[in-house]
Amino acid sequence: MTTADAPILAFEGPIAIVGGGAVDPGLLVALHRRGVVLIGADGGADAIGAAGLVPAAIIGDLDSLQDRSGWERRTRVIHIPEQITTDFQKALYSTKAPVTLALGMTGRRLDHTLAALSAVLQYAPQRRLLLVDEVDVALAVVGSISFEAGRRERVSIHPLVPIRFERSSGLFYPMDGLRLEPGGLIGTSNEGNGERVEIVPADDTPWLLILAKERLWDLVQASRSAARA
Repeated sequence: MTTADAPILAFEGPIAIVGGGAVDPGLLVALHRRGVVLIGADGGADAIGAAGLVPAAIIGDLDSLQDRSGWERRTRVIHIPEQITTDFQKALYSTKAPVTLALGMTGRRLDHTLAALSAVLQYAPQRRLLLVDEVDVALAVVGSISFEAGRRERVSIHPLVPIRFERSSGLFYPMDGLRLEPGGLIGTSNEGNGERVEIVPADDTPWLLILAKERLWDLVQASRSAARA
């Protein structure tokens, strides 16, 4: 099966694509209870199973999935053998959803983490993506964003590629006219000043807004509202 041949699974609500990196089973259960559809990216299905849940589908080249035949009796398994893309990318091009969370795409292996960031950059213009790790949630933003942040709350702005920001408000360190880029100036550990935060870039270059994981559902809700607008 090739990229063009892969079926497209469409969902009306948020989905979570789960990889084989660091995954909190309790978070999977909490997301499931909120109605988030769980998709296993190859061996990430085993992390879903370890949480006592069954993924709606398993997508990937299946080189790390345990007990494939057992899973095939319980859910839909989509084998995509091409080796040009990662299992995360396969799950992205095989699904559609208003909001997509990605768990287990970081930790354990640095190359997998870097590959996940590359996939986020690739797909951010097409879909609303949130990358979740053990501590943080990173929302891929295209264009401006406005949100509430507490005083001294950590607000990190990370450039995936060079990007210039026109202005900001509500941040302890203003970003007016700043150009951020990997290997140069970056926006790690900025802080809210207690007012509503607004960040306005100069164009639609994708960038990452990184907040503490406790803000995950706030960002999911904000992304759903933006998707309906």
